[in-house]
Amino acid sequence: MSDRSKLDVRQFAAALSRQRGASILGLNWDGARLEGAVVRRTNGSVVLQKAFSTTLSLDPLTNAPELVGREIRNRLDAEGVREKHCVVGLPLKWVLVAHAKIPDIPEEDLESFLQIEAERGFPCDTSTLMTGASRYRTPSGERFVTFVGVPRNHVSLVEAVLRAAQLRPESFTIGLGALQPPAGDRGVLALAIGENHVGLQISAGGGLVALRALEGALELQSGQRKLQADVVVREIRITLAQLPADLRQTIRQVRIFGSRDLGQQLADEIDLRLESSGFEVEVATSYASGEFPVQVAPATPVSAATSLAVHNLAGQRPLFEFLPPHVSAWQRYAARYSSGKLQKAGLAAGLAAALVGGAFLFQEWQLHRLRAEWKGMEKQVAEIKELQKKLTQFRPWHDQSMRGMAILRRITEAFPEDGTVTAKILEIRDPGVVTCTGTARDYPSLLGTVKRLRAAPEIPEVNLGPTRGNTPALQFTFSFIWNQGGKDGTP
Repeated sequence: MSDRSKLDVRQFAAALSRQRGASILGLNWDGARLEGAVVRRTNGSVVLQKAFSTTLSLDPLTNAPELVGREIRNRLDAEGVREKHCVVGLPLKWVLVAHAKIPDIPEEDLESFLQIEAERGFPCDTSTLMTGASRYRTPSGERFVTFVGVPRNHVSLVEAVLRAAQLRPESFTIGLGALQPPAGDRGVLALAIGENHVGLQISAGGGLVALRALEGALELQSGQRKLQADVVVREIRITLAQLPADLRQTIRQVRIFGSRDLGQQLADEIDLRLESSGFEVEVATSYASGEFPVQVAPATPVSAATSLAVHNLAGQRPLFEFLPPHVSAWQRYAARYSSGKLQKAGLAAGLAAALVGGAFLFQEWQLHRLRAEWKGMEKQVAEIKELQKKLTQFRPWHDQSMRGMAILRRITEAFPEDGTVTAKILEIRDPGVVTCTGTARDYPSLLGTVKRLRAAPEIPEVNLGPTRGNTPALQFTFSFIWNQGGKDGTP
């Protein structure tokens, strides 16, 4: 049985174990902020029993799971939350995204193709990630896939933290995907205003098209969050420009989630600056009728935690599932000795004994045949291995691309000549991952430098990290992946 099948069996069993009227705890992680909602199902409808938000002092990635779990347990006890089962939205900043076009190939070959494309698209080994994929189709019939991955170690640490908090996670997914799941061919641009960033998601053509965390969209000024609407609008334009033209024309609705004040401010800015695009902008403050297959109580506040819980109680699968597959010892025992199997154990044992002799004979015949085949090709294999060894040894000395010089040239051209933005540390790692740390006299000069880098054909995207310090000595860090073939080419 595959890992995914084991996971589906476990989720199905957990759903069956909850009777009508059961409740579940939805949790959405956003940086240090943990948002929660307890939702109860009663007579075909769901009711929000409790909603809360708290700021954690301990980071689950850097502190002992027992300590972080104890802090969460204390916060839940203070809120009077006794529910043990939970569904969790992971931080959007942890998410890695890759894209690929699906060629016209037989369906039986599609799974292996997607696996290869995922390995090519992510900047790390896919075995270190919990991954998912969402396919979509353009109006012209072209097919694409969006790969989403979360570091496996991050997920394991969160699972350990929740178990230390006496919680039983049933699902790990993305909160923004629960707020705005793909709805057929309808194109929707969703924006979620978080603690220190704005999440951007585009769904169209039956799947997820784009997913990003917009850094620099929120700044803390005098203890208050201030929305940088120009950053959000610019990133919306960049993201839409990267989509196929016919698919871009289907995106006509913008839904904004989060603080009512900041949401309305962002909606007004989008209406003003993207008026020519003809978007229908909506600040989502309550759930619409028919948004879920179950009835939601009127005037229920919209939140990622509530959406996660409602989807789970309604029996809907999340857009992406990152829960590590795990089958307990009791489940293995129950599966082995369930009704009817114990009675058949004697018959199975007798049949196995009868087949064992034949199996050994067949195995011995196979080994003899394979030894004969190996003897015939052993010399050629040795020659090929020697050639591969030489290729591995000398390949780095025959790189004609001068990638490092090309990267330095692009960065030099992007930095202003007046010295308002300077680089201190430049790190280039395989495969083409570039990280730059430096200082800027002011934030507009830094944004101008990033904008010029994004215009370079070899740089598909620049990820600007949070800035530190104050003018005129802002410390910054940004990173990008160098693509020698250009934005639409291959490295």
